[in-house]
Order: sequence, then structure tokens, then C-alpha cells
Amino acid sequence: MIAMTDELLQDAAQRARDFLNGVQTRPVGARADAVEAATALGGALPETGCDMHDVLARLDGLGSPAATGNAGPRYFGFVTGGTHPAALAANWLAAAWDQNGFSRMSSPIAAIIEDIAIEWLVDLLHLPEGTGGGFVTGATTANFTALAAARSKVLADAGWNVEAQGLFGAPDITVIVGEEAHPTLAKSLGLLGLGRERVRRVPVDAQGRMRTDALPDIAGPAIVCLQAGNVNSGAFDPAHEICPALADTGAWVHVDGAFGLWAAASREQAHLFRGYELAHSWAGDAHKWLNVSYDSGLAFVREPRHLSNAMGISASYLPQGEAREPFAFTPESSRRARGIEIWAVLSALGREGVSDLVARNCAQARRLAEGLAAAGHDILNEVSLNQVVAAFGDAERTGRIIAAIQEDGTCWCGGTNWRGRTALRLSVSSWATSDADIEQSLDAIVRIARETE
Repeated sequence: MIAMTDELLQDAAQRARDFLNGVQTRPVGARADAVEAATALGGALPETGCDMHDVLARLDGLGSPAATGNAGPRYFGFVTGGTHPAALAANWLAAAWDQNGFSRMSSPIAAIIEDIAIEWLVDLLHLPEGTGGGFVTGATTANFTALAAARSKVLADAGWNVEAQGLFGAPDITVIVGEEAHPTLAKSLGLLGLGRERVRRVPVDAQGRMRTDALPDIAGPAIVCLQAGNVNSGAFDPAHEICPALADTGAWVHVDGAFGLWAAASREQAHLFRGYELAHSWAGDAHKWLNVSYDSGLAFVREPRHLSNAMGISASYLPQGEAREPFAFTPESSRRARGIEIWAVLSALGREGVSDLVARNCAQARRLAEGLAAAGHDILNEVSLNQVVAAFGDAERTGRIIAAIQEDGTCWCGGTNWRGRTALRLSVSSWATSDADIEQSLDAIVRIARETE
């Protein structure tokens, strides 16, 4: 048994090394023929099992070529970070530990590391002292989790216990978002019974920032959702104006900071986060700029009791002591111990390393924008963070160039439609991206644009 497992893990480790060594030079996007070939992994369920080495070889042979190059240095799609070596190694060890991060009883080490990682993140992101939180699947679930705490608190202030009584007959909650709020925020609001279409949308400026002068008057239970990092422009809502303006209203201010949350960790970008420390909750992704493995979301709440009121459970067999229990802060009960990889990357990089990573990627985004502008192409956003939105004339030509870039394989960038323009969207958020990778990608994009008429 032990020898069999040892041999299989060595086989897997070698295949993983081969994949990572090749990701530097292979096309970043998966080729159509590789994607088609991967369907051969299907068919009827085998009646009998087969050798585990054969299973791994088949998965590698058909699966690896069909994987996108997220782990490489020139993947600029969907604000996707590449897994840092410390996160990958910790992920392997944690999988071997096979811990259920549900409680201190199910895994003392998972609970201990989660406590430490939350404390470190609160410090790194300059959130208020005493802020608590939980580790979830991603920003969608993080928004859901934090907004559940918000719903609990604003209804409790109105004399309603939503956990016990539900929403039938509950006081109305006014939910305010910007016109360019991310669609996953709307999804989270829908899941919470607050409605995707019942929200009040505030007009935004040319970069997608919520206009303070357009905020509606607030009376009664209210939740205001700010955006730290517009998914196209990277722009931040002006929290330093909005939060003080709402201070006497009793409104709960929530921050959707899927990737923009990490600006707070960088000396050079921290000014963008000014005023966000005045909010009541924050959502983010560790699998974006912290570059840990999927899936890893972060939900923070200034007063953790509101989160545990919304998420807590009780049963005769569950511990109910004074120590923080992970199951009281997330929607999931049984779950993987996500805090282990977060702890590993924070240990490996430290405060300076995270700051430098964010600053370096932002400088690389500016270089891409400068190079594309110098070649005569339109940059549609103020490049204040890691996002670049570029157009190459009309929608039809821009679409053909995006498709050609993806087919070329030097780098991978997605398309978007922003403020009436079809555009290329580049998101720089990987620890592995070097300045040389930026120049190589820039040369390829400019060349493809020149050749595509």
C-alpha cells in the first residue's frame, strides 16, 4: 500500500514538473484539436478498474494539452493569478493531510492555520483591528457570505431576526450598487433573496466609479455595495467620499474587492483603497493576486459576530466553546483547509513580497498600455491598477484581432464590451510574469494588429 502510493505520487510529481516546465513555451491557449482529443476521457463508465499509473498517464496525455496556460507567465485573461510554488507545494501536502477544515475537532491544524492567516491578512490589508472572516470558494461566495452578515445586521436593527423568521414579512432592505457592479454581486444578492433587479443603481463616471453626488437618500435598512477594482478599468469607487456620507444613515457598506482588495497591500497602490477601511465587510479572491490555488475566496466582516449570526450552526455533537470555530463563518460545513496555502504564500512572500508583486504587475500593465498606445491603438481606461482595455478600431476588426491573438498563443487575452466599445482586456496578476514576458506579449499583439486588416 505505502510503496504503491509512493510510486504513484512520484509519477504525478514528475508529470506536474513536466507540465510546468513546458508551460513557458507552449501556446497559452488550449488548441482546438487538444480540446477535441480530451473528450476521449469520456465514454461509458468502466465496468472494472485499471492500473492507477495508466489512469494518471491517460489523464496527463489527454488532459494536459487541453489545459489553458494559467500557470504560465503570459496568461492575461479573467484576472487570473498563477499558482505560486509555495502554494502548490502546500496544496500537495494539505491534500496528503486530507483535512476537513470544518472545525477545531475535525482538524486542529487547519483551524490554527486559518486563525493565523486571517490575522495576517487583516494586518496586510489594513482592515480594522478585530475584523474576522472565513475562507470560501471565491469572490461570488465571499460576497454572498459577507452580504448575509449585512442582511442579518440591518434587519436585526429593524427588529427582525432573519435567520429565525426568514424574509416573509421582513422589512424592506434598500440595496444600492453602482451601474457597473460585477454580475456575481447581483448573483449573490439573488441567492440571498434580496433580488437581482430590485437594487437601486447609481450612475458612474467614465471609468465606472460610482458618483457620490448621485447617491440616493437612505431611510430604513440599507446595504451599499462598493467596488474596489472595476472588472474592466480597474477603477475604485470613491470610498473616501461615500463612507463618510453614509456614516449617520445606519447603512451597511460592503466592498466587492475580488482583485482590487490587494491594492491595500501595496505601498504604491494603497492610495486607491483610501476610505475602504471604513466599510463593514469586504470580499476578495486569494486565487487572484495572492496566487494561491483554486478555489480560494476571502470574506471579512468588521464585527465577526454578525457573520457568525448569519452562518453559525449548532448541534449536540458540535463544539460550542470560546475558540473560533471555522464552521460558524462560512456557508460550507465540510471543506478543504484553504488557509494552508494562504499561510504558505504569506510566509514565503512576507509583507514586502506581496507589495512588490502587486506593484510590479501594475507597472507591467502600464507598460502594455504605453506600448499599445505608441503603436496607435486606443487605450480606453485610466491604467491605475492592473487592467488594460484596448480597442483596434471598430468592433469587427477588434474581434478579429482578439481571436488572432488567442490563436497565435504567445499570450492569452479575452474580449469585453465596455462603454459601447468592443475591446481587448488584459489583466496582469501573476507572480510568474516577467518584464520580458510583457515585451514578448506586446510585440505579438502589435504584430498581429498590424497583420490583421
